[in-house]
Amino acid sequence: MDLTAALPIFVITLREGFEAALVVGIVLACLKKAEQTQLNFWVYRGISAGIVASVMVGFLLGGVLQGVETGQDPYTPVLKETLGGLFGLIAIVMLSWMLIWMTKQAKSLKAEVEGEIQSALVDPENAAKVVFLLVFIAVLREGFETVLFILAKFQDGWTVPTLGAIAGLLTATVLGFLLFAVGVKINLRLFFQVMGVFLLLIIGGLVMSVLKDGDLAVRLLGELDPRYQSLCLFAGDSCLLGNQVWDGSQVLPDRTFPGILLKALFGYRQTLYLVQVIAYVLFLGIMGTVYFRSFQSSPSTVPSSSTKLKKAN
Repeated sequence: MDLTAALPIFVITLREGFEAALVVGIVLACLKKAEQTQLNFWVYRGISAGIVASVMVGFLLGGVLQGVETGQDPYTPVLKETLGGLFGLIAIVMLSWMLIWMTKQAKSLKAEVEGEIQSALVDPENAAKVVFLLVFIAVLREGFETVLFILAKFQDGWTVPTLGAIAGLLTATVLGFLLFAVGVKINLRLFFQVMGVFLLLIIGGLVMSVLKDGDLAVRLLGELDPRYQSLCLFAGDSCLLGNQVWDGSQVLPDRTFPGILLKALFGYRQTLYLVQVIAYVLFLGIMGTVYFRSFQSSPSTVPSSSTKLKKAN
């Protein structure tokens, strides 16, 4: 079993899971401050429901892909590549948007969550529902992004991605516990900066995978029906990606170490085409610039340790 493939899932679930853990920790701290700890039950229900809903979405979408794979229609391979590319595209948009959004919202996250909880406590009849929905949405949002990434990147197997996801969630839970319950100091700004860089590189690799899926779908479609051969813009091995600019199959293959590690974390491919390289560089250039500018303009005021939360209480 190649556990290297679990690394990108581990990175994503660790970061996304820790974001959800921050929301949960702030909610629990607010309830403790307001002496409404009887509502903690609804926090835990929100966590459980969010996880279950994410898993159900994964099984549902995974079932769709599996149904496509077992289909007997001659266009089944085309549909499979198209769906893989579509899931990948949605994952790219959501992960990129959430990366920038979370960075910009970090400075007001604690205040916004506290404001929602305080408003909810004014109406005791609806307080439990508001607490539940706040936590449920936070967990489901992060879980849905992870599910889409798994579907787009690991269509041929679930075991390794699932192990990576479980490890990432457990690590995020431990970090959240250390931060809010034990009082261990964690530099959240540095943590999210480093994890954000890894996430950008992983998404960049997904960009190249989506382009490859689209290229393969068009090529297969042309092979099945000559009428669609006109969709190919280039002759040779690639329909849409242009000339091959790198072949590292002998020098640095992406199925053995260290190539497989570079592929998992940085988007490396042993075979690269011109359009893939251009898209990868443009994505990292544009999104990287937006990402680091958002850090400069939005300094995080999320507490760096639970000690700060206790002082605030």
